[in-house]
Parts: sequence; C-alpha cells; structure tokens
Amino acid sequence: MKLRDSKETVKMALDTLRANKMRSSLTILGIVIGVTTVILISSVINGLNANISTMVESLGTNVIWVFRFPVIGTRPTTEMLSRKQLTYDDAMAMNGLPHVVAVSPSLQYTSYQFNSGMSTVRYGNKNVQSVGLEGDTPSSQQVYDYELTAGRFFNDSDEQRSANVTVLGHDTAADLFPHESPIGKDVNVGGMIFTVVGVMDKMKSAFGGGKNPQDNQAYFPITTFHKIHPEVLDYWISVKFDDQKNKAAVVDELRELLRRRRKVRNEAADNFEIFGSDSITRLWNEITGGLFLLMFSLSAVGLLVGGVGVMNIMLVSVTERTREIGVRKAIGATKRTILLQFTLEAITLCAVGGLIGILLGASLTLLVHALFSFLPAYLSALWVTAAFAVSCAIGLVFGIYPAWKAANLNPIDALRYE
Repeated sequence: MKLRDSKETVKMALDTLRANKMRSSLTILGIVIGVTTVILISSVINGLNANISTMVESLGTNVIWVFRFPVIGTRPTTEMLSRKQLTYDDAMAMNGLPHVVAVSPSLQYTSYQFNSGMSTVRYGNKNVQSVGLEGDTPSSQQVYDYELTAGRFFNDSDEQRSANVTVLGHDTAADLFPHESPIGKDVNVGGMIFTVVGVMDKMKSAFGGGKNPQDNQAYFPITTFHKIHPEVLDYWISVKFDDQKNKAAVVDELRELLRRRRKVRNEAADNFEIFGSDSITRLWNEITGGLFLLMFSLSAVGLLVGGVGVMNIMLVSVTERTREIGVRKAIGATKRTILLQFTLEAITLCAVGGLIGILLGASLTLLVHALFSFLPAYLSALWVTAAFAVSCAIGLVFGIYPAWKAANLNPIDALRYE
C-alpha cells in the first residue's frame, strides 16, 4: 500500500470518529471504566506494597522471632495453644549460638484479638487508655534499632534493680504531655508509679497515616514488668543475627537448641515456631493476590462491555456506510484499505478510551492520596502501560470482524444499497 493511501485511510478513520462524537463517547465508556479501575486499584496496591516493605525493613530483615505457636497467617490449633511456654533461660541460651548478635525476650500485656492495649496510663488529670504494656531487656534496643526522641532506653542497672522506670510510646507521650517534656515525670500504671526516662520515635506503619497501636505503648525492664503483671509468662523471643546468608544456619541451630531444651523426641514435630519478617511478606502477597483477582474481575467486566460496544457500533457503522464503501471500492480501494480503515477506527476508539481512563484513574489516585492519608496510592508506570496496551488490543480484537465484513462487501451490492 502506498504511503499516501495509508495517510488518507488514517485521516478518514479519524474524520469519521470526529463526526460522531456522542456515539464515540458512549461507545468507549466501558473501556474508560475498565482502565480507570485498573489504574486506581493497582495504584493503591502499589502504595500499600511500598509501605509494607518499609514496615518489614523497620522490623529488621536480620531478625528471627521464636514463639510457642505461629502468629502470622495461621490460626493456632488446640495443640499449639496447649504447648508449654518459652522461658527467659531459653532466650539466654540463644546468646551463645554462632552468628547471633543479640537476643531479647519480651512479655506483653495486650489484647491480640483487638490489636490494642488493655491498660490506662495516668499523669495528673490526664489519662491514655488502651495502652499496651511490654517488658523488655535492654538488648531489645540493639535488636530493633529503636530510636528515641527524648531521654534514654532503660539499661542493665534498671533491669537488675527492677527500677520503676518506663519508656513511653510516641502517641502515649504526646497525649499525656502535649506541652511539656515527659522526661523525669511520674506516671501511674496499674496503681504503681513509674518515672519516664525516654520517649520512642514514631513507629513505621503499613498505612500512610492514622494511629499505629505500636505507638500507644509503655515499655518496662522485664523484671519491672513482673511486678505489674506477674501472671504473664508467655515469652516472645527476638533474635538478631549477623548476615542474611547465615539465616538458614541460625534457624537450624535455634531449632536444635530448643528441641534439646524442651526435650522433644526425635520422631516428634517441633513444639515451637521460628519465623521471620518474610512471613509478613508472604501473608501480604496472599492478600494482594486476592486484590489483584478482584481488580482483574472488575476491569475485565468493563473492558468486555466496552469491547462488545465497540463491535456493535462498528457493525452499525458498516451498515450505515455500505454505499460509501461501494463507491470507494468502485474507484479502486482494495480490501486491505477498507480493512485497515475500519480496524483503525476501532483501535483509535479504544485507545482514546484508554487515555481517558488513565487520566481519570491518575486523578482519582491523587485524590485518594490527598484525602486518605491512611491509604497510600502511587501510580505504577507498568500498570499504566499495560492498561493502555490492553485497551488498544480490545479495539483490535473486537474491531476486526466489522472491518472484515466491510472489506468483503460486494461493491455492486453496496452501490445498490439504500
């Protein structure tokens, strides 16, 4: 086909679409909805993935957790719940393992069901409710690289003396001491008085804003925590190791140590659980997998409706322009020229719908990001490109039959058509 003929064919296709603006707009509505859905949902998932990665990194990629049953992505069985608890001595024994940098046993008084604390911290006439209480060793700061905005973390001397000191979470301190420094002030927890020695920095969260339960905490030396809640003895042990390449070796050594200390028979399964931050990533990937399926389902419906609409309108267009097609064939237009013209019309319709959907999806993404700080949303160049490519492909797939029908019209019958 000559270049001049190709340009004229493209021009005719565009002129036809401009002449039927209302019909063209209604035809691409399904494409717009489908592409907008893809852009918006993929942007939200992309933002959440970025925040999850940041949160996992803040927990420490070189940290392994040990507990008596799994707590991430699995519902504990009756057998798991009946397992004997880990002990402080178990944690201290882990310190002697190769590649282990630091070990921190922790005790928590909180509601796992509602992911919130169950205590009230008071200062003067102010109080903060639903505060989580946590007993730690000084080594927990080394394990998690805690950062403080004021004061210090408790030390070995505080732990040995069971000193009545506490480190407050960011939000707890801000609510109790909005206009003054909390360092050196005495707070009431469970009817006991504790001196504030430090304030934690704000914790990373999976969501961009809103309240993080980890910021509404009060931390105590583990020996001090025993004075507040002596009944809590279910230790959660955090183990920091030196290098990711040694992770498998560290896990094996921990498993061997605990099986020996807990007297697990050779043929019996472990009665404890060892897991790391990758468990959070795996769980999140399972969740986002479901969200992606939802996204594809919603967008596929819109794109299918749009594709059917394009095919319907193109068939109507072929019928309306039968005489025009006959005239063009009579003066020398080939089947290929007619096929190209009508295929280009269908692809152009869907491409315009794809561009409008991208612009609308990007606008909604910016709106969500601005109005809902807890729901991060970031545009993904990959999904923008994919959405546009799919919209063009829809035009090709659903436009090829009407184009083929137009190209195969008998010119004599077409000229007689009224």
